[in-house]
Amino acid sequence: MASSGGGNMKMILGVVALVVAAAVGYYGYMNYGGGGEKSADTAGVEKLADNVMGKEDAPITIIEFSSMTCPHCAAFHKDTLPGLKEKYIDTGKVKYILREFPLDQLATAAFMLGRCLEKKDAYFDFIDMLYEKQREWAYGEDQVGSLKKLAQQAGFTDESFKACLDDKKLFAQVLAVKNNGSAEFQIQSTPTFFVNGTRLEGARPLADFETLFAPILNN
Repeated sequence: MASSGGGNMKMILGVVALVVAAAVGYYGYMNYGGGGEKSADTAGVEKLADNVMGKEDAPITIIEFSSMTCPHCAAFHKDTLPGLKEKYIDTGKVKYILREFPLDQLATAAFMLGRCLEKKDAYFDFIDMLYEKQREWAYGEDQVGSLKKLAQQAGFTDESFKACLDDKKLFAQVLAVKNNGSAEFQIQSTPTFFVNGTRLEGARPLADFETLFAPILNN
């Protein structure tokens, strides 16, 4: 599981935070310390709607708290989610919700870009692309440039890319999702899942989810 700790990761993400802040003009607004996104005061911030896949009345609801720079989150999205989608989400058995829990500012920026897409149904395709290419943009030499290139594939221009990342309201809203995860669900690491309220942590294989599905679907 990924967490906000870890010596080398802290060092890398601390540098990344400065790079992203310099790119989008957040000096004095974003947190530069230690590699983790601080829980800023987000009381009263307008709530973001959940990003949802699947039928509203599905008998099973999965909530995932995820960070875009988390390798274990990327593993889940590449290795487990496709089968979960094919067998359970697309067949009306599971409703899947992704909630933002950025562990650093680069992850925050990536989630903000997903929220800025004009076509809201493109959110999951964009997130999946970023997880697929995570090593390129999250751990390469030019994180911001690589992230921008991928965003341009999704329709962003230089201007809309910068405008999205300069959106202080959206920045606060994404952090509010994270703060709620910490306060209401005691999230400390990513990915963390809730399957009809049952907690699972880590990049679990499909079989682990199916074990929880069986008694629900068989009733």
